[in-house]
Amino acid sequence: MILTKEQLHDALVERHGADIQAKLDKACVGIAGLGGLGSNLAIFLARLGVGHLILVDFDVVDITNLNRQHYTMKDLGIPKTLALVEQLEAINPYLTYETYTERVVPSNVERLFSGCDVVVEAFDKPDQKAMLLENLLTRLPEKPVVSGSGMAGYGSANLIKTEKRFGHVYLCGDGTSDVADGLGLMAPRVAVCSAHEGTMVLRLLIGETEP
Repeated sequence: MILTKEQLHDALVERHGADIQAKLDKACVGIAGLGGLGSNLAIFLARLGVGHLILVDFDVVDITNLNRQHYTMKDLGIPKTLALVEQLEAINPYLTYETYTERVVPSNVERLFSGCDVVVEAFDKPDQKAMLLENLLTRLPEKPVVSGSGMAGYGSANLIKTEKRFGHVYLCGDGTSDVADGLGLMAPRVAVCSAHEGTMVLRLLIGETEP
């Protein structure tokens, strides 16, 4: 069964309320990195009915991604941008999904994310995280940024939280656990951290600035 745009939108309004849904309809969110954090986050935002998602990742789906990222075996070898959009369109085909299969570097940060209401950093590597945050803060200083750090292993999910660090920067995670400690990234804690990012994005889009 395929719902019409009006049917699906009415269902979202019924669940979320007309005022909140109106804000989500016109919102644009950029996601840098479509791995464990970013792929799960995109699913959350599509289910919320966020009108425009900008999805950026240079990589293809690999067997090592399947333990925590929102992909399946049929996606192996396919660019993450393409594989993820297929899933998003199955959830809500009436949103705008803008994809860029390229690596985020200092010279393209402004081009990729200047039109976003909120940008989410969803990279794995610390140097990539630092590069994106530095360039967003210098090139787009008024742009709210939601970032993730500290979600590895099997520790209590209750240790993962969202904090406002400075300015418009929000950090989700436990702030300590890292794969360098010998703790791998596992689906449950990665998804919890991604849900924290999604909740903070939602709050920002509806005008709430505190975690």
